Amino acid sequence: MKIDPIPPHIIKKSVKYAIAEDLGQIGDLTSNYLISKDQENEWVITSNQNGIVAGINCAEYAFSFIDKDICFNAFIDDGEKVITDTKIASISGRSLSILTAERTALNFIGHLSGIASETNKYVELTKHTKAKVVSTRKTTPGIRALEKYAIRCGGGFNHRLGLDYAILIKDNHIEAVGSVKEALKLAKQKASHLMSIEIEVDTIEQLEEALMCDAKIILLDNMTIDNLKAAVKMNNGRAILEASGNINENNVLEVAETGVDIISIGRLTHSSPSLDISLHCSR
Repeated sequence: MKIDPIPPHIIKKSVKYAIAEDLGQIGDLTSNYLISKDQENEWVITSNQNGIVAGINCAEYAFSFIDKDICFNAFIDDGEKVITDTKIASISGRSLSILTAERTALNFIGHLSGIASETNKYVELTKHTKAKVVSTRKTTPGIRALEKYAIRCGGGFNHRLGLDYAILIKDNHIEAVGSVKEALKLAKQKASHLMSIEIEVDTIEQLEEALMCDAKIILLDNMTIDNLKAAVKMNNGRAILEASGNINENNVLEVAETGVDIISIGRLTHSSPSLDISLHCSR
């Protein structure tokens, strides 16, 4: 699957902020005190566990932002599988600069690779079904685009990138306007005919109401497996059905096999552990 890249301006903005946060007011005290400015070495970024890599471009930019003369050579691409001791990239140049950028670079690769790796577990578990594994807006503030990219590296798909991407009528919207029917009526009246509209329901009764209003995309929130099966049967192919809420590695297969079209999983971005990545001097 072709992975849509991260726009360069997003990488630059995110990395610059992270480096500024790390350097503080006076920079890397330890490296400046211990490493001479003319010392040069070659360093290697290595994976310490199995997983899927993401964020190589972020790491590369972290080093080049600190020192444009650093040479960064990636051995693999984002989205590729690695095992323990896989060499991901080599970096050569001034060691003072490399050590200053090290933590920022590894933070990006580790965090994004962790999301990609976790996503891939769910994708592999459900690959024999039609269900797509999809991320949510439960992302780390400021780096959503990067985390959504990591989802794609793991073989998953993206839900809304932001509030302006599509209409998703949630339970609180329904409470505010009074009913599923009223919420859909208002959305259809005001939205462009090109804009997709999805509505969240948490009972079979609400699903029936949504279908009667000709909803095209319906989110089934926190439903039991039996209710998901009943929802798929009632829907009979009329709307796209998305299952969401409390989905994990232990139940995702059962959810996928109910026949839903989409499975959205918040934990992919808010709870995935980082992939263990390290940097070592090779010469």
